Amino acid sequence: MVFGEKLKAERTKMGWSQEELAGKLFVSRQSVSKWENGQNYPSIEILFKISDLFGISLDELLRSDEELTKKVIQDSRRLAYPRLKFLFDVIFLLGVALLAMKLGVLLLNRTTSLDVNLYGGKFLWNFGPLILMVGAGIGSNVLKDRYQKE
Repeated sequence: MVFGEKLKAERTKMGWSQEELAGKLFVSRQSVSKWENGQNYPSIEILFKISDLFGISLDELLRSDEELTKKVIQDSRRLAYPRLKFLFDVIFLLGVALLAMKLGVLLLNRTTSLDVNLYGGKFLWNFGPLILMVGAGIGSNVLKDRYQKE
């Protein structure tokens, strides 16, 4: 039995409408309808909720539909490198912050009589933001390519 048929059978066995099931899962009725018709699949979080609601194992839900199993595996791969992705995001934002600080100081020096100096040398302030942002972009791209190969 495919997932959609299993979901509909379990829902009707409990005497719930699609609207009632959607309310219990905090999704729209249209989502439930698409799952039952095989047009879409729920996320792994929703699968846990469905498993708990109907008192059936995740194994029963996943093994009932090969496409759903593939989707869950693919979704789990997206979560394989969250800390590394977060690190690249932080490095990129650090580069943006350095660039914003430099531009702010340059604007301040040109529009006022203040003469604010940036410590750390010209290389740091001229190329540091660029190196951080490009490096984070390349690292993020390598991570994405690794994910797609798996």
